[in-house]
Amino acid sequence: MAQEAAELSSLKPQLDELGIPLYAVVKEDVGTEVKNFRPYFQGEVFLDEKRRFYGPRERKLGLLAFLRVGVWMNGVRAFRNGFVGNVLGEGFVLGGVFVIGQRQQGILLEHREIEFGDKVNIEDVLQAV
Repeated sequence: MAQEAAELSSLKPQLDELGIPLYAVVKEDVGTEVKNFRPYFQGEVFLDEKRRFYGPRERKLGLLAFLRVGVWMNGVRAFRNGFVGNVLGEGFVLGGVFVIGQRQQGILLEHREIEFGDKVNIEDVLQAV
C-alpha cells in the first residue's frame, strides 16, 4: 500500500497543476497505521470505518492468497524498495485506485486489485486525468 501511495504521490505536482485532488480512503486505523502511511501519501486521507466506499460486496482474498506466487513477488518487491507493511487489522480486503471525473463524467479509470500488491499503472492514471 505504501509503495503504491508513494508512486501516486509522485504525480501530485502534475495533479495540482490540473486542479485535481489526490485522496485515499482507508477502512481502518489500527495503532499508528494511518500515521505511518501519511509520509508516503501526499493527499488527504479519509477513514471509512463503515466501509461504504468499498461497496455492497467487499472483495477479499482469504488465507489461500498467501499461496499465490504473485502475492509473494509483490511483497518481496515492496520490501526491497524499503516499504514494510504491518500484520495488524483485518488485512483481507482488496484495494483499488479510481480516477473520478468531475460532475457527470463518472469513473475515468478503475483499477481493482486482483491480488495483494497488484498496483495501478501510473501511466494509465496520467492518461485518465
